[in-house]
Amino acid sequence: MKKLSGIGALGAFVFATTALAAGPRTDEVTQRDVNQQNRIEQGLKSGQLSTQEAGKLEHQEARIDHTEARDLKDGKLSVAEQARINQMQNRTSADIAKEKHNAVTGNPTSASSQRLQADVQRNANQEARINQGAKSGALSNREVGSLERGQAHLDRKEARAARNGRVGAAEQGSIQRAENRQSKKIDRKKHN
Repeated sequence: MKKLSGIGALGAFVFATTALAAGPRTDEVTQRDVNQQNRIEQGLKSGQLSTQEAGKLEHQEARIDHTEARDLKDGKLSVAEQARINQMQNRTSADIAKEKHNAVTGNPTSASSQRLQADVQRNANQEARINQGAKSGALSNREVGSLERGQAHLDRKEARAARNGRVGAAEQGSIQRAENRQSKKIDRKKHN
């Protein structure tokens, strides 16, 4: 094993200290949102998730987004707040894996599943837009928090619609109208 030279060790120390001093990063939290929404959508498409299972997972996603919105309201994300959000995301990630690998399957070609697939995919796309804005600096932490409140609202609508295992056309229409409002809000905040 090579020993670090004095300068190399100092460089590693400075890098580590800088990373810790920078503190929690909002874009890391929002990237997990994107990943988990994509996993739910993929589970619906493959039939590994039923509409009802996806609805339960969307309910958990709503709680995470609500927590993010509350924690970012002051424009800061503390280490403790990020740890709590990570714990919630880890729990939801484990539940996604558990639900995808249980004996319950969905019918990805059913109209209900396809409606929810489209809604979850759009939700993932909007989370990706928020994440991109957080990474680029186009969105402040406070703006990310405000947008996550809107994402929590969308997740709750999806969860309620899928609670009985069937998403009707009227329910999807309501979700899509809310998604349109959220999309416009994301665009306004990214370009203000």
